Amino acid sequence: MTSRERLLATLRGEIPDRVPVSPFVQEEYLSWYYPQKSKLDRVIDAVELANELDFDLMAKHRAFETPHFFRRSYTSWELRNSESRENGMIRRRTEIITPGRTLTQEEVGPESGAATSGVRFMVVRYLLQDSDDMECFLKYMPPLSDQDRREISETASAWQRIIGTRGVLAPWGWAGTFNFCADLCGLDNFYVMPYENETLYRELMGKVADAMCSYNTVVAETAIDCIGFQGHMANSTTTSSDFFRNFVQPYEKRVINAVHGTGKFTVYHNCGYAKTLYENYRELGMTVWETVAEPPRGDNRLAEVKAAIGNRICLLGNIDQVDFLKHATPAEVDAATRQIVRTGKPGGRFIFSTSDYLEKGTPRENVVAMIEAAKDEGRYN
Repeated sequence: MTSRERLLATLRGEIPDRVPVSPFVQEEYLSWYYPQKSKLDRVIDAVELANELDFDLMAKHRAFETPHFFRRSYTSWELRNSESRENGMIRRRTEIITPGRTLTQEEVGPESGAATSGVRFMVVRYLLQDSDDMECFLKYMPPLSDQDRREISETASAWQRIIGTRGVLAPWGWAGTFNFCADLCGLDNFYVMPYENETLYRELMGKVADAMCSYNTVVAETAIDCIGFQGHMANSTTTSSDFFRNFVQPYEKRVINAVHGTGKFTVYHNCGYAKTLYENYRELGMTVWETVAEPPRGDNRLAEVKAAIGNRICLLGNIDQVDFLKHATPAEVDAATRQIVRTGKPGGRFIFSTSDYLEKGTPRENVVAMIEAAKDEGRYN
């Protein structure tokens, strides 16, 4: 099988020739591995790395992660973006001028050279400060234009030509509905909103979910194979199963179902704590849950998760790339990798990967040992 055939078979719940091996590759590791490059791309450069090291690539580009209305102006929606740099930090300011009011958001993140495009910035001023801001946002939030649709389609077609049979295209969408709305309002504020003003909470979540369904349907009808959603904010350290089922799950499921309705797959990202949410995840029915992080980074055990939901959901993970992969010997990496693959492999629906993106400073010999051991141990025939 080619890498693409292997991944697609696994995503469909079929048994491939071997477990797909797909470490999460983004700008941080690419900038370290290719120090001579001043600009990096999660498809172009990740394909180069996958060809060199021979692994099955799930290319997780961020080009579709920022909503269209945070990229350009529309009628009744004038967008102004600015950026400043000081003491190694980047501050980004977004202003949205509508007939009702001006909405302002500020983010801060480190200047990281070629890896900057992979950095997730911290919001220091939230776009929606009060109920009036929320009502204004929902009233004037613009739909996709024909130009947006063309650009999305052309971008995906270009990626497809680059990746070929080396893997699948799995770009990020905006996020999960809860993550996205929490970033607009502030996580602490958003957790109490269902109790202080449930009507407004459900209006915001519902209309954002509707907009995500429309947007992701357009993305899914292109050459991409999967759409990724970040769902790590509503995790089991902060969110009970009941809260998730009542206030998160209906909106996440609506967006997941919209993508599945086009025949494409979904990847739901929670790289930390999830133990109390296994039944919720089963009910959500995402194609893939990544990354089944084990202690100390999460509270999951691959064998337990496999037994709980692995017959329904494809599991992606879960070697520790923070503390283990950077410091272990190649022999230790080989042994740990084989154990993980033996646990995840039975019955299919398993993609071997890291518990998040490969970090700079990870020795090449350890990455090679991981890939080779996983491919050898993962054979079904």
